[in-house]
Amino acid sequence: MLPLVIGVPKETKTDEYRVAMIPVGVEELTRAGHKVLIQAGAGQGSGIDDERYAENGAEIVAHAAEIWARADLIVKVKEPLPAEWPMLRAGQIVFTYFHFAADRALTDAVMKSGITAIAYETIKDKNGTLPLLTPMSEVAGRMSIQEGAKFLERPFEGRGILLGGVPGVLPANVVVLGGGVVGANAAKTAAGLGANVILLDINLDRLRYIDDVMPPNVTTLYSDRHNIVDSLSRADLLIGAVLIPGAKAPRLVRRDDLKKMPKRAVIIDVAIDQGGCVETARPTTHSKPTYIEEDVVHYCVTNMPGAVGRTSTYALTNVTLPYVLQLAKFGFAPAMHKNPALAEGVNIHQGKVTNPAVADSFNLPWVKLL
Repeated sequence: MLPLVIGVPKETKTDEYRVAMIPVGVEELTRAGHKVLIQAGAGQGSGIDDERYAENGAEIVAHAAEIWARADLIVKVKEPLPAEWPMLRAGQIVFTYFHFAADRALTDAVMKSGITAIAYETIKDKNGTLPLLTPMSEVAGRMSIQEGAKFLERPFEGRGILLGGVPGVLPANVVVLGGGVVGANAAKTAAGLGANVILLDINLDRLRYIDDVMPPNVTTLYSDRHNIVDSLSRADLLIGAVLIPGAKAPRLVRRDDLKKMPKRAVIIDVAIDQGGCVETARPTTHSKPTYIEEDVVHYCVTNMPGAVGRTSTYALTNVTLPYVLQLAKFGFAPAMHKNPALAEGVNIHQGKVTNPAVADSFNLPWVKLL
């Protein structure tokens, strides 16, 4: 395999402070004979300066356009934004979170470009887990309670409730939709602060496991329409933590359901990256994270872990680097055959949709990769 040029551009999404590679990744790749391009300032939001990258063998490049023009493999954190679409090159591999099912325009642009899009969020290992989504789900789950507690405060237009209450005053009621990594981390964090937590999921085996490992102030409940609506009527804080890998999130909470919630309750829809599980959810940013619909505060930031860039960058690159090394060592086709988990991440290849969930989301033809 010939040496690759691997490019790491600075993230352009609003308030995104993560970077897709840390200095040890540069060292590993350059030691293997590859060239690594890092855009100047790419690591600043995570506390990594250009000098540290350069010391480990990176070439520091001033402009993103040069990285996109020279790199065979682009490694990012978030999906390419419209300003980056013209820089996509046919034959190039882009490795990042794409979340195609929530964005038809992005899907069309990537198909037209001819790149190979490998999405972190759909790589699935032999155990059926999503190893590149897990660390960011852990961060987002814990952050959802941190942010929910803040926006329940009256100066942020919330109900004016302390999650854990105080002696003589009831704690807040937190409802978590989904018992996966996000939901479990949210429930654990909320319970640790003293809130009463109800966690709903359709997987009874998962509910049994959560019931075994969680503290007594977490109650599990089967997720059906009646149980969801009944739980909403008491929810001071609702966490949307539903995931169908690669597909659009199911809409479990309707607009009319919000009228049953206490006034100025808070919704944190972590599923917003995949379209959101609440009908009234729409994407927001860290600089303007909330809005009010039906007298309920909505927080729908699409890159929650980006706010804690240092923690998130190291957690993410711990799991992405081995896949980058495989792609660089073997090249695209051999790497796909050697590692079926990596092949699961290929959503679009040379203009064809290779992920069935993405194809179903937009009624597009699906082509099997291998």
